[in-house]
Amino acid sequence: MRFIPLLIGCLLACIALPVVAQKKPAYVSGRVVDENEQPVSRASVMILGRRTGTATTDSGTFRLQAPVDKAFAIVFTSAGFNTEQRNFLLSEGEEEFIVIRLERGARQLDSVVVTDQRQRREAGLIVLNPKNAINIPSPTGGIESLIKVFVGSNNELTSQYSVRGGNYDENLIYVNDFEVFRPYLVRSGQQEGLSFINPEMARNVNFYNGGFQARYGDKMSSVLDIQYKKPKSFGGSAYIGLLEQGLHLEGTSRNNRFSFLVGVRNRSNRNLLSSQETKGNYVPSSSDLQALLTYQINNRNSLELLGNLSQTRFTLVPEFSQLTTSVFSPFFSANLGLDIYFDGREQDQYRTNMFGLSWIQQLRKNLRLKWMVSHFENDERESLDITGAYLFGERSFDKGKPEYGLIVNPLGAGLSQTFARNKLNIGVWNASHKGSIDLGRHYLQWGQTVEQQTIDDKLHEWEYQDSAGYNLPYNPNQFSLSKVIKSKANLEITRLSGYIQDNISFNDSTGFTLQAGVRYNYNSLNNEFLLSPRVGFSWKPAHWKSDMVFRGAAGIYNQPPFYRELRRYDGTINKDLKAQKSWQVTAGFDYNFQGLDRPFRLTAEAYYKNMWDVVPYDIDNVRLRYFGENSAKAYATGLELRLFGELVKDAESWISLGFMRSRENLENDFYYSYTLDSLNNPIDSVQTQGGWFRRPTDRLFTFGMFLQDYLSTNKNFKVYLNFLYGSNLPYNIPNSVKYRNALVIEPYMRIDIGFSALLLDSDRSKRRSHSPFKNFENIWATLEVFNLIDRDNTISYLLIKDFSNSTFAMPNRLTPRLLNLKLVARF
Repeated sequence: MRFIPLLIGCLLACIALPVVAQKKPAYVSGRVVDENEQPVSRASVMILGRRTGTATTDSGTFRLQAPVDKAFAIVFTSAGFNTEQRNFLLSEGEEEFIVIRLERGARQLDSVVVTDQRQRREAGLIVLNPKNAINIPSPTGGIESLIKVFVGSNNELTSQYSVRGGNYDENLIYVNDFEVFRPYLVRSGQQEGLSFINPEMARNVNFYNGGFQARYGDKMSSVLDIQYKKPKSFGGSAYIGLLEQGLHLEGTSRNNRFSFLVGVRNRSNRNLLSSQETKGNYVPSSSDLQALLTYQINNRNSLELLGNLSQTRFTLVPEFSQLTTSVFSPFFSANLGLDIYFDGREQDQYRTNMFGLSWIQQLRKNLRLKWMVSHFENDERESLDITGAYLFGERSFDKGKPEYGLIVNPLGAGLSQTFARNKLNIGVWNASHKGSIDLGRHYLQWGQTVEQQTIDDKLHEWEYQDSAGYNLPYNPNQFSLSKVIKSKANLEITRLSGYIQDNISFNDSTGFTLQAGVRYNYNSLNNEFLLSPRVGFSWKPAHWKSDMVFRGAAGIYNQPPFYRELRRYDGTINKDLKAQKSWQVTAGFDYNFQGLDRPFRLTAEAYYKNMWDVVPYDIDNVRLRYFGENSAKAYATGLELRLFGELVKDAESWISLGFMRSRENLENDFYYSYTLDSLNNPIDSVQTQGGWFRRPTDRLFTFGMFLQDYLSTNKNFKVYLNFLYGSNLPYNIPNSVKYRNALVIEPYMRIDIGFSALLLDSDRSKRRSHSPFKNFENIWATLEVFNLIDRDNTISYLLIKDFSNSTFAMPNRLTPRLLNLKLVARF
């Protein structure tokens, strides 16, 4: 892409050479100093995109010949200082003098090109840069959008993600060591609000996609460990976009004992949802307020208070929906359409509050204790009463006829009504202790948690379906509903859990480390006591020329049931449900190498998960519907390859490739096929066993790529590309063994791109004293194009019967192409 402008530039240079030769050169001169006005010697002074440059003298001065009548940028770099850039446009014979002040702060490679050996030695660990969560073009944005580059996605409207064949309920999320939760009654990505994690407040982001250590909790798939900032001075940021707006402030007291970090966000997906197939009045809104307050009591004791108030409202008054699909078979070929006319409305509300208090003791240099208490409350309300009258048949796509876009050959007609009045309140009190002691080659960690969970639940749902005048399921003697859920549940569950772990470093010449630990878990719901030993290792051959680390992990990973796993399809609660259990192994390598004169990192991991006492489930959009029974065994196995590095200098990029297979075998999954006589009476039957099915998250191939680039002549114009691809997924007919894996969701492919321009740089020397932007660090403007290729991705199916009682599957599509504008300012 950059070779074409280069070729054109060379031709123009040859044409203009006689004129340029007669011009007087321009110069940029000046002095480079540090924050204490001391000269910085041997600092690099380079014209961006060229090999032209110089170095400062011992007194910090420099003089550099520059282009004439052409915009250019000069980059100033020096070991131990942050990089600075200045933009210029000079006339013939002009010379400009400047003073550059470099701020100290030893430049580190971006987080994915590591110098920290810890992330290379822990299996499954990916360290992310939270700044990229602001840059990545994605409708949901946030930390989860970065994670999807590595694990894949099938829905851009949700922050939920699936890791190595598991569902979202199998993932742990911690913020400053507090476990956080999200609403449970959400049915679709349309209803989701903000993610709990505010990326502007995040300092460290560690993501484990498997093989995590005993110090983390009892789930089977992944851990997302977030640490928020600890401010050292006043600052903040503000952004405004068509989808989301936010503000964050941070600062400290004069004696630096007290610090605050506060963030507020608001999000509305109306522009995103208004382009979907179902037309109507969408009123989605979500907002949250988060704060982290810290107080240093003395050198050994400090307090942290983390709080979060979040509320999401979703109102929909649907009017009309038009679905279309093509069917090709030896017996039937047509463009099928479904037109639905709605009456009614949906109104949902999800409120989440969380407060946590930590007391941190650094009793000695090698001994650290942490005492925590927290309360989480989730209050959810769903009100739904929508009636839809539909006409189903062949749709005309002949633009030359007046019936273009209309259904010309009706195959079915009917009416459906969906009703829900659901309430859910979940409260979680948690008291925990964590500690660590460094004994040289041994680093011991331990923890203990007592948790009290209360669940107050009331479900009242039903669906009525009428097809061509007949109530479904058809029974001429009575009126019946196609689905009814009516139940109440009041549960109190006490959980005890804890762990002890030793991190052992062997002789440095061997390059071998070992992490071994065990955790336990007990809950009062079913009185089940679980032990989970886990071990991990890493080995860096000391005498190899290649910078390579081999690593692996093995262990038991159990998952005691929470709210959704307990509930059966009919709404009843199974209090005897046991924990889902698994043993897992993972092994791979981490290889650092040089390419294109820049550092790169290649990782590869293979894994195998064997699971039993599994609770099967179906996925409808983002809603998980569990069977409520430990009635399956399953496995997942795969290989993941990832490349981290700077494909373009000073702009980190990632490429991720995954292969996976996940299967499950349900107990008592047999069904009968009947032979009928001329009067449709059964005369014979054959029993068929279901066998091994694809799990709902089974995806053979995933590919993710996040690329950053900038203009070769100016870093102030940047581009960000987010590319996701995932092969097909199975789709199950709800609560059906015979039609499990009956349908397939086509591959998911999505390209989002963003263009950013720097409107105000960090050079404050040119700003006037009365300028309203005097204290701003920088201001960026971004244009994002979501779903660049305008692909119709499918998230689920709507099942429709025709007049002959045959069933057709109509795909529910996700979002089309959409533009978004965003302005980000930091100060």
